[in-house]
This record gives sequence, C-alpha cells and structure tokens, in this order.
Amino acid sequence: MKLTAEHGYVDLPEHINTLAAKGLLLTVDRPINKDTEMHPLVRWQYRGGIPEDGRKAFLFTNVTDSKGRQYPDGSVAIGALAGTEEIYAIGMNRPAKDIGAAWLDAIANPVSPREVAEAPCQEILITGDALKGEGNGLDALPIPISTPGFDVAPYLTAALWITRDPETGVQNLGLYRGNLKAPDRLAVMMERTTLAGGYVHWQKYRAKGEPMPVAVVLGAPPIVEFTGPQKLPLDVDELTVAGGLAGCPINVVRAKTVDLLVPAEAQVIIEGLIDTKELEPEGPFGESHGYMALEEYNFRMNVTAITRRRKYIISSIISQITPSESSVIKKVAYEPLYLSHLRDTLNIKDVSRVTLHEPLTNLRPFVFVTVTHGAPKTEIWRALTGAASFTPAIGKFCIAVDEDIDAGDTNHVLWAMAYRCNPIEDIHVVPHRGKGHGPSLKSAQDNSTMLVDATAKGTLPPVALPKREFMERAKAIWEELGLPKLKPESPWFGYSLGDWNDEWDQCAERAVEGDWFLNGRRSEASQSNSAEPQERVDNIRLEKES
Repeated sequence: MKLTAEHGYVDLPEHINTLAAKGLLLTVDRPINKDTEMHPLVRWQYRGGIPEDGRKAFLFTNVTDSKGRQYPDGSVAIGALAGTEEIYAIGMNRPAKDIGAAWLDAIANPVSPREVAEAPCQEILITGDALKGEGNGLDALPIPISTPGFDVAPYLTAALWITRDPETGVQNLGLYRGNLKAPDRLAVMMERTTLAGGYVHWQKYRAKGEPMPVAVVLGAPPIVEFTGPQKLPLDVDELTVAGGLAGCPINVVRAKTVDLLVPAEAQVIIEGLIDTKELEPEGPFGESHGYMALEEYNFRMNVTAITRRRKYIISSIISQITPSESSVIKKVAYEPLYLSHLRDTLNIKDVSRVTLHEPLTNLRPFVFVTVTHGAPKTEIWRALTGAASFTPAIGKFCIAVDEDIDAGDTNHVLWAMAYRCNPIEDIHVVPHRGKGHGPSLKSAQDNSTMLVDATAKGTLPPVALPKREFMERAKAIWEELGLPKLKPESPWFGYSLGDWNDEWDQCAERAVEGDWFLNGRRSEASQSNSAEPQERVDNIRLEKES
C-alpha cells in the first residue's frame, strides 16, 4: 500500500533509493554484527580524516548479532538522515541554502495531519505473549549497540517518541534515547533540564496517577524525523510542522493499543505505557556531548504492541563525539532559528550569522554571533545575552565576532579573541546557568555563561598576507606546474581593516615595481632625534602637523 503524498514527502525506503541514485549510499550485503561492528564501521568516516563531502549513508542488509542470529525482514540504515548536509537537504527535498527559511515558514504555517484507516506501518501486529521471551518483541528488531565496550544494551537512537498532553490533547514528538531492557520493556531519558515535551507530559500524568501512553516511531519519513530534534514550543504538534515542511498533510493512523496518532509510512511502531510511579536505572550510554552518560534513573516503558511493515528498515543515528549525524541534524536547523530569534524577534539588525561550534562540543556550549563592522556596543551585548538565553541547553560560551572572521573556523574565532578582545573589559560571566546537556561539573551545583565581545573596537592594520591579485597570480602558476589541488582557507589574501593610508599603499606599489630604494629615500627624509623606539611614525607626523 502506497500512501506517500504526491509531490509532498517520501518514506524512508524511497529516500534511501534517492541517495543510492545520487551516489551517496553504501550498501553492505556481507554479514555485519550489530552489537560489535556496525556503529564502529560507520564511525570511521567521522574519525578517519574523511571530509564531509566524502561521507555516505550506509545500508546494512545482512544484519547479525553476537549470538549468530539473523534478521531477514529488517535492514539498518545509518547516516541516511544527516550523514552530511547534502543528505539532510535531500531528505528535506530542497537545496541546503533554503532549509533555514523552510523551517521558519513551516513553523509559521503548520499543516494538520490527515488520518487514514490503514497504513504500511501496521502490516504486522505483535501483541501479548508474542512480545515475551528471547528472540521476540524488541529482541526481534535489529537494534545496534552504539558504543560497543561501554553501552549496556542496544539503544534506539533515531526513535521519535509520541506523547499527548492530557490537558490540551496536543501531541508531542521528541527524539530521545531508548535503552532496551527486555523483549517487552524499555527505559527512556526525556531530559528534565531542557523541559522536553515528553517529560512535561509525564509530570502531568503522574499528577493524575495514571501511566502515560506512548508510541515510539522507528524509520519515520525523513521530513517527519527531522522535527524530532528541533526546538519547538511545547504546545506545537511536530507533525503539523512536518506538514508545513512537506506542503501537505502527513498521513497518520491510530495506534492499536494506545490512543495516539502515528506516521502511517513509518517502518516500525512500538506502543506502550510509561510508568509514572517508579523509575528504572538507565545507561551507561555514549552521549552526543562526547562523554558516557552514566547510569541514572529514568522512565520505564512497558510495551503493549509492536507494529511494522513486512520488510522494514531501522534507522539509527551516529552520535557520541561530534561531528556526527546527530550534530548535523541539529546544526542545519538550529542556526537559522537562532539568527531569526536575534534579528527578527529581538530586532538586532546588526547580526548577520549565528554559528554553533560542532567538532567535539556538539553545538551546545559555543555560540558564535557574527555582527556587522561598527555595530553599536549596546547591540553587540544585546545579541550576546539574547543568544545565551534563547534555550536553556545552548550558549555556555557566546562570542561576538566581525564579519571578516569566519565563525565556521575556530582558529578564526581564537584569532579574533587574541587581538580584538580585552578580557577585563570585553568578557562578562553570568552566574546561575543550568547544567545543560553534558557531564556534571562536580565543583558546582549549577553552571555559568561567559559572554565575549571579540569584535574590533576601532580600526586595525591590514591582514598580513599578499594582496588578492598576487595570490591569484601565484595560484595560476601553481596550477600550471601541476602541483596538488589547492583548497584555499580563509584568509588567503591580505585586506585592509582601516588602520592604513594611501602613502603606505604607494610605498607598497613602488616595492613590487622594484623601486624600493625610493622608499628608503622617503624614510631617510623623516629621520627623528626625538622619537622613541617602536613609536609610530604617523603619530609623530600628526604631532608635528598640530
């Protein structure tokens, strides 16, 4: 049965076929152990020096486990959602440059889902005793171990958890980690410190003394999957935003054992109830902040049904140390939302870009705010405080830089901090920040935020590289000589930052024309018996003129 909306969105298998057609898929048909080999294999493309444009999505069609079991009806896709920005853009069905605007438009113009009576995700129904015992229920699904050697069990990493507010009836869809415990039991971490929608709903069900119905979606259509990690208001149903992204309603079907609507084109649905009386130890698990999340008490889900397609694909996300699929899926969406918040909501028009640092830090701690040159000091500090306060989990270090600084290159940011920031004047530390997403600092109950103004406080001398025309001529010669292909890294030519004058330009022109001795005559005429060593010549001249 094909329910995919015409010209709207595709399901996961169709998306994978598109990746294959574009040369972005590696299909692995040989046996791969999901417990020991699968995630380490894909992880190498993030830790093996392979540039982003060389990374692929992986599809494993011959999955085994450490007990030698096989999963003939199920395959596993890793990196198929956001292995690279290009893969993410294909799932969004639009060029990467249009993704930010698409999110803002979808949030402003949601489209309600369309309920259908039958759905591919319910071709097979598993309930009752069929959920129990080794090899059944959850144990029959090829769920990988993400961090072999540290994780305590297979984990759901790309699962969308659907809950409903018992007061308003609005559904929430969140991306949370799920710890397999038994064929009919899971543990899930719905983050308290960032007020995850599922956690807020759990509090309300606990107050009512009732278990919380939940449906876990595996292998959702990409356009739906991408809404899970997005930071949307608690009263917004993510399925309506997915409809806004698709430009049409998302097909949904009523779950079999809980009163929730689930994406009809999903691959697998796990239904059940989350206990609101008792918690269960969950973890350790290798988290996206780059450290092991240690064992802690979290929510326990009792499975009441599993529905699935006859042939299905489980999607699993590469997370842990960034860059990773987990960070790409957030970065592409978060940055335009932050820019819109600062420029449109807070009306700070001098902000031109917001960059979340990705390698090793997983986007959250470091926020780089790019402002136009000469922006008023008050606007720079408004931008820094606005970035730090937008969401509780992001912005431990917020740094403002000028537009000539490439905020996507951390070396550039450090360059700006080194020469454009006076720590005693340009750094402000704000106390009482939440712990956020990461291992707790044992020395403090809460955290803090550092705001840094690393913008130029006036003019600076030119960047000390040959001017553009000389670098371009040299590049042409490089290519004529057949030397290795160049990938220019900014800055690759010198440019003025204001502290320069026409006379020095004329001297530089004479030098490249071979008339440098004329500059010697010029300087000889300006000898001084009153200047101090390292005193600027133009300052002495100004004093004489005045």
